[in-house]
Amino acid sequence: MTTPKLEVVNVTKSFRQGRSGTIPVIDGLSFEIGSLEFIALLGPSGCGKSTLLRIIDGLLSPDSGEVLLNGRPIEGPGQGRGMVFQGFELFPWRTALQNVEFGLQMLGVGRRERQDRARHWMELMGLHEFEGAYPHQLSGGMQQRVGIARALAIEPEILLMDEPFGALDVQTRDLLQDELLSIWQRDRKTVLFVTHSIEEALYLADRVVVFTPRPARIDRIVVVPFARPRDETLKTSTAFVELRRNIWQSLRPALVDRSSQ
Repeated sequence: MTTPKLEVVNVTKSFRQGRSGTIPVIDGLSFEIGSLEFIALLGPSGCGKSTLLRIIDGLLSPDSGEVLLNGRPIEGPGQGRGMVFQGFELFPWRTALQNVEFGLQMLGVGRRERQDRARHWMELMGLHEFEGAYPHQLSGGMQQRVGIARALAIEPEILLMDEPFGALDVQTRDLLQDELLSIWQRDRKTVLFVTHSIEEALYLADRVVVFTPRPARIDRIVVVPFARPRDETLKTSTAFVELRRNIWQSLRPALVDRSSQ
């Protein structure tokens, strides 16, 4: 039997509130991701998706349960994971090229090699003319391209993406979705992609893990039936619109109940 690339095993997490209270964020989550799968984590804002991603990245520890990468427990940050954040998280004092080099520098890669590898990914992301630009000189979409290039430059086994297009305008988001799919189909990484957009999840992923409102539990796992490669015409197809409506109808009652509390 093939070992899953990533296993989330009965993970629970709460955060302290005040001196004695706690806020439950994740409650007993368990699911598996196969090698080279593109998985979307879908749920309402604040339901625990980003917290789970940080546990998988090793930035947070669960209260109970564990996460396994290639059958081994994740106990802290490591080379096997690359993270792309919603807020870009670029170093303002570094050029675009130097930002892409950062992870490689932390891994001890020599100057010439890390520049070559950084330039390779900047080229793939359409940034070859902006190597010397600083983050404040780049648009939001270009900054996120730098963030994606930085994560991919370390050649991670799994790419973790925390609502990476959530802060972008609609046109830029749609363009970057297509660029991400193009890169994934060419270089094939295991991807775990956090979003609160049903449309985005169905357009990008092989499977969609749908969470309940906080504390996050799994409501359902949807196998996305659409063939690859995909393009924008898929989003207006009858099958796509119907599946999107079906997922929304399953999420809506819980969201309405929560908003009325």
